[in-house]
Amino acid sequence: MSAWLPSAPCSRVCVESVGSPAAVPRALVRLAALLAVLLFGIVLIPVVARLAAVWRDRLTRTWCRTIVRATGVRLRITGAAPPGGGLLLVANHISWLDIPLLAAVRPARMLAKAEIRQWPVAGVLTASSGALFIQRDRLRALPRTVERIADSLRGGSAVVVFPEGSTWCGRAQGRFRRAAFQAALDAGVPVQPVHLHYRFDGGAATTAPAFVGSDSLLTSVWRVLSARALVAEVRVEPVLGAGSAPDRRTLALAAETATNGAATNGAADTGTAVVETADAHRRSAEARRRSTDAHGMSANSEAYAHL
Repeated sequence: MSAWLPSAPCSRVCVESVGSPAAVPRALVRLAALLAVLLFGIVLIPVVARLAAVWRDRLTRTWCRTIVRATGVRLRITGAAPPGGGLLLVANHISWLDIPLLAAVRPARMLAKAEIRQWPVAGVLTASSGALFIQRDRLRALPRTVERIADSLRGGSAVVVFPEGSTWCGRAQGRFRRAAFQAALDAGVPVQPVHLHYRFDGGAATTAPAFVGSDSLLTSVWRVLSARALVAEVRVEPVLGAGSAPDRRTLALAAETATNGAATNGAADTGTAVVETADAHRRSAEARRRSTDAHGMSANSEAYAHL
């Protein structure tokens, strides 16, 4: 494993248990609905690919919103619609649900870890969407990945990146890595920060949808299907215009601050316990980041400069 590989302190201990024997029938019905929606979309991929971009994007947004609804999760999108043309969408990362949530806002190519290719169903869908796969344990391949992102952005595509590089439980957020922001600078396109948040219908924040630690994909999916009254909130923050920052460090910090600000506002109703947990996670993550950064720089300072 590479020394720079991003990681989060979150584990299955962070994740709330929401399942019960009474929830099994509800989860099975949702699972059947989810598989039906996914298979329907897979069958139509060759047909949709032939349509004009405006119709392709509209159908993709509708399909992704239907995927979210099939899991029993209510979707709430706030903020202005993202601009058209080349655009780097960046968001905090909590769950596998983040992917259809962002596509429901604006369909885009996704920067994804190579391991996703092996996931059942999700691997096929991700590959067919034109995803840009990255081998996270090969630091020397990072400059080429940045070039590929920049090329896609110059071509007018939107690209989704989770700059934290790892999933968090949702009660804390990691630092935004800078590499992808260099692609936005090189291509001269704006950056669209998006904040993702999960809660119950009553308003309390929840970590149930989180996909962290030793969780398997199927375990995480079943937990979402078993939960009652989950709400996914997608807050589209003000866009960071092309040329609004002089370098990738400043641009990454501006995007991180935008999503952190939304997180702080959303956490205000959940009580001091959530805030204290988030602070503890942040301190743990900072300590781990400093350790891995120092190790990575000593191992390969030239390659690390691309981060």
